[in-house]
Amino acid sequence: MLATALEIPIIDLAGTFSSDAGDRMSVARAVRSASERLGLFAVTNHGVPASLIASQLDLARAFFALDEIEKRAIDVRTSNCFRGYEPFATQTIDAAAPGDLKEGFIMGPDLPPDHPHVIAGYPNTGTNRWPRRPADFRDRMEAYVAAMNGLGRGLARALALSLELPETFFAPGLAQPLTYSQLLHYPAVDASAFQRHLGAGAHVDWGMLTILLQDDVGGLEVRADDGTWHPVLPIPGALLIILGELMVRWTGGRYRSAIHRVAKNVSGRSRYSMPTFIDPSYDEWVACVPTCLPMHGEAPYAACTVADHMRAMARERLSL
Repeated sequence: MLATALEIPIIDLAGTFSSDAGDRMSVARAVRSASERLGLFAVTNHGVPASLIASQLDLARAFFALDEIEKRAIDVRTSNCFRGYEPFATQTIDAAAPGDLKEGFIMGPDLPPDHPHVIAGYPNTGTNRWPRRPADFRDRMEAYVAAMNGLGRGLARALALSLELPETFFAPGLAQPLTYSQLLHYPAVDASAFQRHLGAGAHVDWGMLTILLQDDVGGLEVRADDGTWHPVLPIPGALLIILGELMVRWTGGRYRSAIHRVAKNVSGRSRYSMPTFIDPSYDEWVACVPTCLPMHGEAPYAACTVADHMRAMARERLSL
């Protein structure tokens, strides 16, 4: 059942970059409220130039307009670390549903074969794969990810303050973040076709936080506690922040991770979105933060490394 559009908090991040501690705390209080209630919120005055956002959307359109043969030259199925192009309907996020009605490109930290994380077999570690065209594709993707990492560190400071922790609490793990970024294309499909398919199946994000850039077509939906699905309408100039399961673990369940999906695109126009997943290094230790520990008994989640957490999430991969 699909209900009315979800009204999500819109947080002005200008105060996060202020030298005034009161301004930063004001943002942190808004982040706390949204994180406890929904596990997602939109941000404005985030510091990412509008020109960079427009350029990234243009880059997605240019890449996905390439011939299928050219895109498949960097097919993720020929990568040892899931990098490159993911053909249409080959991914199934929700195991209970058929293939997702989208195609994508994914990049991550570029690690050589002799890097300790690659040798240790950490999930999806290795080298990126780049298309031959557009010629400046790699430079533009890396510039966008650099901006997302900067924003992610600012959000991490706000999250730390929201939990009454030092602003730098999450900083060590994000010195060299585990950042994956995708370009996604949801082609318009016939409303009567693909009866059981979705644009992307129901899921929670596994890591710390996701920064989502989406165009004006819409399609993202969030599941409420009563099981109803609510559209999340795009907000011009804003970026959507979705907390992942790492924040649930860090906060002992105080903060939420939104269950979300993408509807089948029957708008008549292509939809483009760019999620960037900001996570700490695989070696970072994750334990319930002091301000969220229960008065009695043990924390609800055992302490572990980020790598351990990601492996556990990959094993579970349960339908929502």
